Formats: sequence, C-alpha cells, structure tokens
Amino acid sequence: MEAVYGTVKKPVNETLVNPCERRPTSPRVLLMIRTFQGIKPTIPKSCFIEDTAVVIGDVIMGEHCSVWFNAVIRGDVNYIRIGDRTNVQDLCMLHVTHDTHPLIIGNEVTIGHNVVLHGCTIQSRVLVGMGAIIMDGAVIGEDSVVGAGALVVEGTIVPPKSLILGAPAKVKRPVTEKELAWIKESAENYVKYARQYMGDSAKKTGFEL
Repeated sequence: MEAVYGTVKKPVNETLVNPCERRPTSPRVLLMIRTFQGIKPTIPKSCFIEDTAVVIGDVIMGEHCSVWFNAVIRGDVNYIRIGDRTNVQDLCMLHVTHDTHPLIIGNEVTIGHNVVLHGCTIQSRVLVGMGAIIMDGAVIGEDSVVGAGALVVEGTIVPPKSLILGAPAKVKRPVTEKELAWIKESAENYVKYARQYMGDSAKKTGFEL
C-alpha cells in the first residue's frame, strides 16, 4: 500500500500501518489514502481529508470536499464519485457493490454523522441526516432532505425536493424554502470549517494533501 505524509508520498509496510499514528518528532501525520488494485483515489488539493479518515481505491472527488474524523470511503470493488463542495462527516461509511452498484454523490451534499451510503445515487444539494442508511440502487433526487435515522431500502427512487423520513423511509412532503436554504447553508459551512482546519496549525501536521 501507499501512505501519504502531508505532501510527501512514502511506501510503507502494510503490516506496520497505524491509521491513528502521530509522530511527536515529526510534523507529518499519516493520512490513509490507499491504492487498491493499482487504482489510487483522485483528490484535489482544495479538499480536506482528516488524518483519521480512510479513502481507498477508485474514488474521485470534486473541489472543496471534506472528509471528517473516522469516515471510511471504500472504492474497492466498484467506483465512487463525489461532486464539488460535498462533506462526509464523522464516522460515515461509504461503500459499493461489485459490478452492479457504484456510489455517486452530487455537488453540495451534506452527509451527516454516522451515515451509511451503499451503492446508491445522491443527487446535488441533498442533506442526509445523522445515522441514515441508504442502500443499493436507491436514488435521492436533488434538493431533498433524508431525515436522521432513515432507512432507504434498495431501489427506492425519491423525487427531487422531497423530505423523507422513517424506516423504511417514505416521502412525507415537499421540502420548504427554509429547508432548501438550510441545505445550501450546511454545504457552505463545511467548506468554511475545512478551510479553518487547513489554515491553522493542523495544516503543518498533515491535514492538507
């Protein structure tokens, strides 16, 4: 495997890797950006990847994305595509299904804490609430809100501008103008938060690619 220390790429023995390793004698912190089957994630320098997050394989991110503490993005058995200004918050799990279901995420999407996205499509300007699970083949239309704890079962198609809640999740009503503004504000806030992390002393300890 290949590890990334700030802007310095350095091969390491996989058996010795500790994703939380910090070296007190060095300003560099190990980032878990991993090649899989010869394919390495493509991550613009404008993105923020927190040092405990893991990004693996065929993953392509847009500009100004952020991936937060202990999130995992596994593009191993299929591909993952993430648009501009999308945030993947703490403890999220993003994965795919071999041959059948990649994971596609649009622009300005907020993926709340502890969300599981598996082989689904999330169109642009969607807010996925904390603890939600979205399964293979589901499509969440643009400008929608998925409520906290929702379970979106396989193959569910959600129209644009929908609020969906429950387990299994159902469309409850159209989103309001206030909720649309909230979606946009959330994406903007996380771009700001990422810049703050990249701009302070963390920038010198490996947070920036």
